[in-house]
Amino acid sequence: MALLQIELPDGSIKEVASGATPYDVALTIGEGLARQAIAARFEGELVDVAGSLPGSGKLALITQNSPEALEVIRHSCAHLMAQAVKEIYAAEVQVTIGPAIKDGFYYDFFSETKKFVPEDFEIIEKKMAELAKQDLPITREVVSRAAAIEMFREMGEAYKVELIEDLEVETVSLYRQGDFVDLCRGPHIPRTGLLKAFKLTSLAGAYWRGDEKNAMLQRIYATAFQNKKELKAHLHRLEEARKRDHRKLGRELDLFSFSEEAGAGLVIWHPKGAMLRTIIEDFERKEHLKRGYDIVMGPQILKTELWQRSGHYEHYRENMYFTEVDEQGYGIKPMNCLAHMLIYKSQPRSYRSLPFRYFELGTVHRHEKSGVLHGLLRVRGFTQDDAHIICRPDQIDAEVKGIMQFVQDVAAVFGFNYRMELSTRPEKSIGSDADWEQATRALRSALEDSDQPFEVNDGDGAFYGPKIDVKLKDALDREWQCATIQCDFTLPERFDLTYVGSDGEKHRPVMLHRVILGSIERFVGILIEHYAGSFPLWLSPVQAIVLNVTDNQAEYAEKVYQQLRAAGVRVEQDLRNEKLGFKIREAQMAKIPYMLVIGDREMEEQTVAPRFRNGKNLAPMSVADFVSFVEEETTQRR
Repeated sequence: MALLQIELPDGSIKEVASGATPYDVALTIGEGLARQAIAARFEGELVDVAGSLPGSGKLALITQNSPEALEVIRHSCAHLMAQAVKEIYAAEVQVTIGPAIKDGFYYDFFSETKKFVPEDFEIIEKKMAELAKQDLPITREVVSRAAAIEMFREMGEAYKVELIEDLEVETVSLYRQGDFVDLCRGPHIPRTGLLKAFKLTSLAGAYWRGDEKNAMLQRIYATAFQNKKELKAHLHRLEEARKRDHRKLGRELDLFSFSEEAGAGLVIWHPKGAMLRTIIEDFERKEHLKRGYDIVMGPQILKTELWQRSGHYEHYRENMYFTEVDEQGYGIKPMNCLAHMLIYKSQPRSYRSLPFRYFELGTVHRHEKSGVLHGLLRVRGFTQDDAHIICRPDQIDAEVKGIMQFVQDVAAVFGFNYRMELSTRPEKSIGSDADWEQATRALRSALEDSDQPFEVNDGDGAFYGPKIDVKLKDALDREWQCATIQCDFTLPERFDLTYVGSDGEKHRPVMLHRVILGSIERFVGILIEHYAGSFPLWLSPVQAIVLNVTDNQAEYAEKVYQQLRAAGVRVEQDLRNEKLGFKIREAQMAKIPYMLVIGDREMEEQTVAPRFRNGKNLAPMSVADFVSFVEEETTQRR
C-alpha cells in the first residue's frame, strides 16, 4: 500500500496510508490532539479534519484554541443557526447565505410571512443548544451540479437553486448535520457538539446579492467563540459599544441629526456638533500650514468631460451624481483631485518649485446605497481633509515618509494606536503595469525604510494607483479606516501635467492623493465612540458651564459668563431656579468638562469653584486663573 509523506509544521514527517485524513495524522501524535482538531491546513488550503488527504504534502492541524479556529467555528455556527431556524419555522423560511465575518457571522433568510424580532433570539438559541448537545456529525458530500439543483428545488430553497445555477462547475460540495443540508465550500468542524459558546446579537435588512432591485432578506447577526469566557468578554465589549454608539450620543449631546425631509445620508449639524467639527477643521488647517501645504478650494461640480478624462466616469460613475446646466453635463464631485490638477496646470512649473502640496477641506457627495448608510460613519455628503502632492519621482520617498509622520503625530494627539496596510492593484484599474510597479515599489520602500510594520492587502488599491491604508484602533480596540496615501502616475498622464526639468525638457510629475482624518463626518463619529462623548477639554464644544446656587448670585454669575466668553472660553450658563444638584447632574449628562459653581462665598471673593465632570473639585480660583487654566489645557490638547 502506498504511503503518504505528511510534513508537519515542525518539519517532522508522518507516514500514513493513502486516503488517510488529518484526523488520522493527529491520532499518530496523540488522542488528545485528535479530539481537539477541528480543521486543518493542507498545502496552505483550509480542509476538513475528516476529509481524505489528496496526497503527500505539508499539513498544519487547527485545534479549538488555534487563532484560525474562530473562522471555522463561526462558519459552522452559521449552519447551526440556519438548521435551528428551519426546524422551528420549516417551509415558512428559506435559507440563502451565512458567512463568517470579523466579529461573528450572519445568515440571511427570506420569508413572506415570518418577521423576525429580537424576542425570537432566545427561541432560536435554545434550539441551537439542543442541536449542539446532540453532537451531530457534520459530513461533506460532493454531488453533481444538476443533482444539487434538483435536491434544493424539491426542498423549496429557491435561493440555493439560483446560487448553484450561477456556478460554472460540474460538482458542488454540501454539508449535512442531522436532517439539515447546506451548500458550502467548507471546511467545518467535525460535529455540532464542539459549538458551546454562541449568541445572537442583532437584526438587519439586506438585499439579495446586495442589489436593491432584488428581494429584501432578513439578516440575523450572531457571534461564536471557543469558550464561554471569551464570549462573555465579547458581549461586554458589545454592550460598551452600544453605550458609546455615536448615533445615540449624538442625540443626547445635541450634536447632529438626520431628516427624511432633507434626504437620507445628509448630516444636519447642530450648534455643538458644528463647533466640534470647526475645532477639528481649525486644527487641521494649522497642522497643514505648519507642514508646507497650501490651502485651495475647488468647485462642487465639474464638466462631465473632465470625469471621463480622469477615468472616474468609467470606473466610479455608479457612486456619482450628475446634473445638466445649459445643456452641458456636470458631475458633482466625489473627490477633490481634478480641481487640484487644474490649479497645477494653470501655469508652467519648474523642477525647482516641486513639490506642490494642495490641501482642501473639500465637501464631496457619493451615491451610497440606502442599506449601507450608518449615522456619521457612512453618509452621502461629507467633507474630506483632502490633499494632493504633485512631485518629482525622486521626491516620492520623502513625501510619503512625511505623510506617515503626519499620521503618527495626529494619531497621538487624539489618542489612537494604528497599523498600516499596503493595498495593491485591483482588477478594475487604469494605467500601465510599469507605472503600477513603480508606484507600489515606492510605497513599499517608504514603509520598509521607516521600520513601520505593515500587511499587504492584495487587489484593494484605488483604480488609479496603489495605496497605504491606516487602520486606527479606538478605546475598544476596534479598527477604523481613516488615513490613506495613494501613489498615482496615471492621472498626471491623463491631464498632461508637466514640469521643466534641469535639462530644459518637459517631464511628468507624480501625484500623491492623501487624507489624514479622512471624512470629517466619519472621524467625528469615531471620536464620539472613542471618547464615549466625554471629549477632552480642547475638543469639547462646551468647555465650562456657570451654575449659581441661588438667585442671589445670578448677577455675578452672568458677569463671570460674559468674562469667560470674552476670553475665548466656550461656556454656557444655567441660572434657572433649580436645585444645584439637579443642574450639576444635567451638566454631567451633557458631558461638559467643568462646572463653575457660584455661591455666596465665590460672589464675595470674586472667584469660581470648578468641578470636573467626574466629580473632582478644584480649589476656588479667580476667573482669570480659570481662563489661564483652560488656555494651558487647550494648548497641550488635554
